[in-house]
Amino acid sequence: MEFESRCPGEGPAGPLRGLRVVEFAGIGPGPFAAMLLSDMGADIVRIDRPGAGARPAHDVVSRGRRVVEINLRTADGVEQALALLAKADALLEGFRPGVMERLGLGPDVVAARNPRLVYGRITGWGQDGPKALQAGHDIDYIALAGPLATFGPRGAPPLPPQNLVGDYGGGSLYLVMGMLAALLEARASGKGQVVDAAIVDGSASLLSLYMGRLVRGDWRAERASNMLDAASHFYRCYETRDGLYMAVGAIEPQFYAEFCARMGLDAADLPQHDRARWPEFSDRIAALFRQRSQVEWAAVFEGGDACVAPVLAPREAALHPHIAHRAVYRDLGGVLQPNAAPRFSRSGQGVQGPAPAAVSHVDEVVAGWTL
Repeated sequence: MEFESRCPGEGPAGPLRGLRVVEFAGIGPGPFAAMLLSDMGADIVRIDRPGAGARPAHDVVSRGRRVVEINLRTADGVEQALALLAKADALLEGFRPGVMERLGLGPDVVAARNPRLVYGRITGWGQDGPKALQAGHDIDYIALAGPLATFGPRGAPPLPPQNLVGDYGGGSLYLVMGMLAALLEARASGKGQVVDAAIVDGSASLLSLYMGRLVRGDWRAERASNMLDAASHFYRCYETRDGLYMAVGAIEPQFYAEFCARMGLDAADLPQHDRARWPEFSDRIAALFRQRSQVEWAAVFEGGDACVAPVLAPREAALHPHIAHRAVYRDLGGVLQPNAAPRFSRSGQGVQGPAPAAVSHVDEVVAGWTL
């Protein structure tokens, strides 16, 4: 159920092999961004506070890097951090604006020691603006930026999509993308720069398609009123006889026709884009889905193009033949977790290891990072 996590020979696999990143310990999007970089081969060293210790194996987002303990409130500690940064390619931090500057590790200080270093910063509100110094969490950022208003049933409170859209989608992924772009540019210029990744920026960016549709007039602002937010009968989930669910995404007309046929329906009797009848059609289809179990319905739609799939929890998903074939999940140290993504045909990719079980020594890391 695993794919190879190492290239032949020494060192990690991945296109970022040889990239050195110093991560300042934090929560939320920062550790996840560092995990993604590690999975692509980067050498991540996390700086944590004294006494923080190693990480348990179930701390999945801490996998694949080393950790050192430094007291950043002392001059010696700051010098230790700068010694690491002098040999690093990138820095990743997720503190409130101004914290790194007060520690004596702001962008100007670090650039003086290492002008080619890319300085990655991830926050909820961004490095500037009226709310920049205020506390917040994923739900607050996607609330103010717009995405949260699009999730959930009509006439009920919005449903937060865990922290997937804000912290990870609009935060970590945009941070990683920005840092990689800046690292690529630094190869040509020899100069690093600051990457200001704000969750409000990234999560709003994810709305681009829908904002265009809203302006065009084919998207309604009210939740559960549109094709892709569970208002349509051909793009939503239906409960099965055993209390489980099937996901239907039959958007294109040919896929919709096959979906209806496999349900025992005539597509002509359920005109796909008759919006006024969507509730009626949904009720008819829901009644049919309740007649069989999830396993039975999965068999009905197996091998076709009706765009229907069973809704599986992660542990169940890992056992599905397709997910298992691609080793989407893996067991690492007795912990089931997502495998490295994406995949690379030549350089490979892979989880470098579990969360660090021991604390490394700063001097050893610095000595090993030869320029």
